[in-house]
Amino acid sequence: MADALSDTCAESTGISAVLPAYNEEAAIEATVRELRAVLAHTGQPFEIIIVNDGSIDHTGVIADGLARDDAAVRVVHHPRNRGYGAALRSGFAASRREWVLLMDADGQFDPGELPAFLTASRAADFVVGYRPTRVDPAHRRLFAKAWAALMSLALGVRVRDVDCAFKLMRRSYIAAMPLEAGGAFLSAELLAKARRMGARIVELPVRHLPRSAGRQTGGSVRVLVRALYEFSRLWWRVRRFRPAPPVASLT
Repeated sequence: MADALSDTCAESTGISAVLPAYNEEAAIEATVRELRAVLAHTGQPFEIIIVNDGSIDHTGVIADGLARDDAAVRVVHHPRNRGYGAALRSGFAASRREWVLLMDADGQFDPGELPAFLTASRAADFVVGYRPTRVDPAHRRLFAKAWAALMSLALGVRVRDVDCAFKLMRRSYIAAMPLEAGGAFLSAELLAKARRMGARIVELPVRHLPRSAGRQTGGSVRVLVRALYEFSRLWWRVRRFRPAPPVASLT
């Protein structure tokens, strides 16, 4: 991961928005258009990277159409579904701007939150969203609370909402860390390694919106059992991580 990012021709300023998408044909176009309007209003250079993670609906076709119509939009296609973690790694590797915005493509986050995150980034390297009120089913909220407690205890990741998919991150830190986790564990790996690197982490509340279409993945008992196995691997990788200083600031 670090090598792929290092080899990418980085640009000196601006924002790379990374949107992982799996079967989001009903939401992807509106999400991208709303995000683009907010990014344009910031006055900073920007790009939007859609990672189509092997969707079997029309997500990839819609994404390609958005890219044809707008030079600021690029699409990375996975020929098969490789999972959330792999989608994020592909998006990060394709990013070229100083700041990386992670936002899911399902329309459950408001791109209008971005200006507050940019303000907070003046004194931070990672600005991490948290959802004071979640619109997820009860079992997903319970999993999230247990997961946050586990991350705090085992990895020292003391944030309110580890997996909140609205984060603004300094690209130089991402470039300096190997990322290997699958699924939603990539967010935990990011934050655990960022903490070990001495990154300044700030949290901001964000609204969590109900899905207008599509369906959630994850949250099943099978996924939970798999998560426990993946967590043991993550714990070992984080313990072995010997951070190097992040590459020089792109500003």
